[in-house]
Amino acid sequence: MTDDDLDRSYSALCESLAAVGKDKAELFLSMVCLSLMARYESADDVLPLIANVEAQCAAEVTAGR
Repeated sequence: MTDDDLDRSYSALCESLAAVGKDKAELFLSMVCLSLMARYESADDVLPLIANVEAQCAAEVTAGR
């Protein structure tokens, strides 16, 4: 994915999150994640991505952000 593609995709994600609102944000993100995971061949492709994001979130908490 090019930087432009990534920017466009992220912008669309942010706009959609704003459109569905805070009350539906968790559901929306879960549905997007499931849709994207379904495009991978196996859980072996997805599980490292999940672990990486979890580690990044834990680091944010540890850093006090």
